[in-house]
Amino acid sequence: MHTVTSRPKGVVNPAAAEKIFRLERYLPGPDLAPFVEYFWLVAWQLPEGVVHVQRTLPSPCIHLVFDAGRTAVFGVMTGAFEYTLKNSGRILGVRFLPGAFRSFLKRPVQSVTDRELPLSALFDCDDAQAERSVLTAADDAGMVEAASAILRRALPVPDPQNARIAQILDAIQHHPEITQVRQLADHTGTSVRRLQMLFREYVGATPKWAIRRNRLLDAADQLSHGSEIDLASLAQALGYYDQAHFTTDFEKLVGKPPADYRRSCKEQA
Repeated sequence: MHTVTSRPKGVVNPAAAEKIFRLERYLPGPDLAPFVEYFWLVAWQLPEGVVHVQRTLPSPCIHLVFDAGRTAVFGVMTGAFEYTLKNSGRILGVRFLPGAFRSFLKRPVQSVTDRELPLSALFDCDDAQAERSVLTAADDAGMVEAASAILRRALPVPDPQNARIAQILDAIQHHPEITQVRQLADHTGTSVRRLQMLFREYVGATPKWAIRRNRLLDAADQLSHGSEIDLASLAQALGYYDQAHFTTDFEKLVGKPPADYRRSCKEQA
C-alpha cells in the first residue's frame, strides 16, 4: 500500500499525539481514487488507568469510520471533535474527497452536516458484520481491503462537478490572501450565490466556513511548531479586524487561546 507522506494539519498538538497513538494514512486503489482521498488508521496501547483525549479539527470531508460499537458515516462536522483513548484499540477511517460523497448520498450533502448515518443506509451491508470484517483484519492492509470491498458494493458514477469543487477548495488552501467569500468568487470566476449553492449541494458547509477553517488551521499549524510570529500580525493576515476576534475563534476551534496553544505544543515537543 502507498502511504500519504504530507503532514496532517487537523491533529491538535501533534507532537504530544505522536507519543500516544500511531497514525497512518493510505492511498485508495485506482477504482476508489475518484471518491476517496485516503484511508486513515489510528492504533494505540495505553497503560492501565491512562486516558488521553485527542482533539481533531474539522474538515470539509465526509468520513466513514470503523470503530467498535460506533461505526458510522459522519457528515461534515462544523466544530472540533474529541475522542477519548484508553486501554488499546484501533480505528479505520475513510476520508472522502470533498464533494465526492454526493454521488453516494444522492441528495445535498448539507442534509447530513453534523449528523451520523449507519453504513446500511448507504451501502449494501449489515452494520455489525461490516464493522467486524474491518476491525478483525490481521493488519493495516487487511483493514483497508475490507473497507474497500464495502465501498465497491455501492460505487457510483463519478460526478464531473467534483473537479470544480476540488479547484475551489484548492484555491482556498493555497491562496492564504483569500479571507472573504467575495475574494473566492472573484478568484474562481463564479458568483457568490453559485458558490453557496455548490457548497450546500456538494460540500456540506458554507464557503465562509471553509475559508475561515483553512485560515485557522494554517494558524494552528504554525503555532504547533513554535512559530514566534506576532499574534496581532497573524490575526490581520487571516483577515480578522482585531486580535480579540481571532483569539475567540481560535479558542473555540482548538480549545485554547493561540498563545497557550503555542506554549503547550512547545512543552510537549
